[in-house]
Amino acid sequence: MPTPTSKPSPKSPKPRRSRKPLVYGAGVVAVAALFGYVSYRATAPEPRSAESSAVAGVTADPQDGVYPELARLARRDAGDKLALGRADAPVVLIEYADFKCGYCAKFARDTEPALVKKYVDEGVLRIEWRNFPIFGAESEAAARASWAAGQQGRFWEFHRAAYAEGVKEKGFGKDRLKALARQAGVADLDRFTRDADGSAATAAVGEDQEQGYSIGATSTPSFLVNGRPIAGAQPTETFTRAIEQAAAAAGSSATKGSAK
Repeated sequence: MPTPTSKPSPKSPKPRRSRKPLVYGAGVVAVAALFGYVSYRATAPEPRSAESSAVAGVTADPQDGVYPELARLARRDAGDKLALGRADAPVVLIEYADFKCGYCAKFARDTEPALVKKYVDEGVLRIEWRNFPIFGAESEAAARASWAAGQQGRFWEFHRAAYAEGVKEKGFGKDRLKALARQAGVADLDRFTRDADGSAATAAVGEDQEQGYSIGATSTPSFLVNGRPIAGAQPTETFTRAIEQAAAAAGSSATKGSAK
C-alpha cells in the first residue's frame, strides 16, 4: 500500500520558493529528500516494504533523523491560537497541512484524537498547526478562515468541522466556510468574515507557507516531532514511537542539565 501523502494537482499553483534564505543547514537537505522520496513512494506501484519506518522518519535509533535546527521551528507561544497543549511540553509536533487534503483529514480523524488524549492531555505533547495550502484558491480561503476562527478561540472546533467525513467534497466557498464557522461555535460571524478576508490572515498563512517550503515540504501532511520529520498520514504507531523517543530524549537532556 503506498505511503499516504497528498500532492498538488496539476492545476494547483507551483510551490513558491521561500523569499528567506535557507538557514537550517543539513536538516533542510535531509528533510527535503525525505519528503520528496515519500511523495514518490505515494505513487509507486509496488507495496510498502520493511523500509517504510525509515522512510516515515522514525527508526530504532532515537537520534537518527533528528535535526536540532528544525526543532527550533517550534514557536512555543502560549498565546498561539492555532496550537494545542502546554507551551513548555517536552515534545512539539508541528503539522503542515491543507484543509482540502484527504490524507490530512484522515490524520485529523483517525490519529490526532488519540495523540491528544494520550499525550497532549498529559502535558507531554504540544501540537502546533501550520497552514500549508497547496491546492489552490479554496485551500487558501479555508486556511484564512481557520485562522479567523482561531482569533475567536475556535480554531480546533473549525478544524474538526472542516475535516469531518465528506466535508471537503462540498468545497470551501465563502458560504460553506461561514457555515463551518457557525458549526464550530464562532460567536461573531461578521468579524469572522472580516478577519478571514483581512491582511493579517493573509500574512499569517503566508508565513506558515514560507516556513513549510523553506524546509522542503511539498506535500501534505508533513510533520516535525522535535526536529524529526515524518511525511504523510502514517499509522498511529509511527507517531507514538516518535513522541515517546522525543520525550525520553528531552527527559535525558533535562537530567544532564540539572546535574551540571
